[in-house]
Amino acid sequence: MIGKFRKYIGPGPLIAAAFIGPGTVTVCTIAGVKFGYDLLWALALSVFATIVLQEMASRIGLFTGKGLATVVSGSLKKGMSRYLSLTLILLAIVLGNAAYEAGNISGGSMGLSLFVDMPALQFATLSLNPLNMLLGIVAWSLLMIGSYKRITQVLTFLVILMSLAFILNIFMVKPSFGELAGGFVPKVNSLNIIQIVALIGTTVVPYNLFLHSSLVSQRWNSIKDLKYARVDTIISVVLGGLVSMAIVATAAGSGISEVNSAAELAIGVEPLLGNQAKYFIGFGLFAAGITSAITAPLAGAFVVCGIFGWSSNLSQPPMKWSISAILGLGLLFASLGIKPVQLINLAQLANGMLLPLLSAYILWLANKSELMQGYKNTAIINVLGFLVWLITLGLGCMSVAKVFNWI
Repeated sequence: MIGKFRKYIGPGPLIAAAFIGPGTVTVCTIAGVKFGYDLLWALALSVFATIVLQEMASRIGLFTGKGLATVVSGSLKKGMSRYLSLTLILLAIVLGNAAYEAGNISGGSMGLSLFVDMPALQFATLSLNPLNMLLGIVAWSLLMIGSYKRITQVLTFLVILMSLAFILNIFMVKPSFGELAGGFVPKVNSLNIIQIVALIGTTVVPYNLFLHSSLVSQRWNSIKDLKYARVDTIISVVLGGLVSMAIVATAAGSGISEVNSAAELAIGVEPLLGNQAKYFIGFGLFAAGITSAITAPLAGAFVVCGIFGWSSNLSQPPMKWSISAILGLGLLFASLGIKPVQLINLAQLANGMLLPLLSAYILWLANKSELMQGYKNTAIINVLGFLVWLITLGLGCMSVAKVFNWI
């Protein structure tokens, strides 16, 4: 019985861990405080779009035995379009993940600081945050073990605890069924449109598509494994969506009128809901940070190795050096308190351009009979895929516009 259940456990927990990072926690917190339960429908839409894209990406990984970066690199003909496409991917995923890694580490240490407070270490004019250093070293050490199985086990455990930490707060807030149900009725206006885009954008993440396909190609290798891959995908994305909704609901029912981060929410709910809620949110933020600090450099390394044709075996030097470079850069920014604004803006611009292009390319690859071994997209999946592509196109345009301050 247990052996049969284990067949359904694949890279799903890592995917859930990847998109429930400190950034997602903060976006959901702000959405709940500003708009109450009104934007729960946007998260439901995000879950749907993510399942459609991740299922196609995982199917590509299963039937090709390769990660998405390797498949894309091998499918593009030599020429300017190939080099521009691969450069865009490297900017969006590798450089982007290095920039975002600082936020993952800082967010995790912010949650940890609610349990233990460690003063900054002063070296001349430099100030180092020891909690950031601790989280970075833990994440790097786990990745250097070189075992996908061990990483999956640790992240599965952390994701379960993180989910419980955030979901238990709903029972403390005690929202009415009517309030929750009302949140799934779409409401769009000039006041909430930016927050809607932020909620969808923090869930539909390009680097997760690369991460998922690479991990599936190493976890399963047979047509009969397709059902396991699909169940694993659906459960992990739905769980991640429920966690995001729980954060929105907690923030909405907290009674707080203004907040800028999840850490502020944790402190703010203490008078209303007691110490338990504060520590639940604090642990959830810590877990979100440490899990994303592990998956972001892992995804970036898969992309680097896939594009340059290097081994994606976690125990081999190309993966180890790529992971160390991405994580090390993020740790440096986080520990010194540097916010790489220019890098983040460049990454957001590249991601905004990449998402609709990558979605279209995945849709095209998933329809190639010779590639998918007879398991190409059905007509229904193509219709859903096209609708999701329209969503990604809108997201991409909004992301680019935001970078240039057009909105």
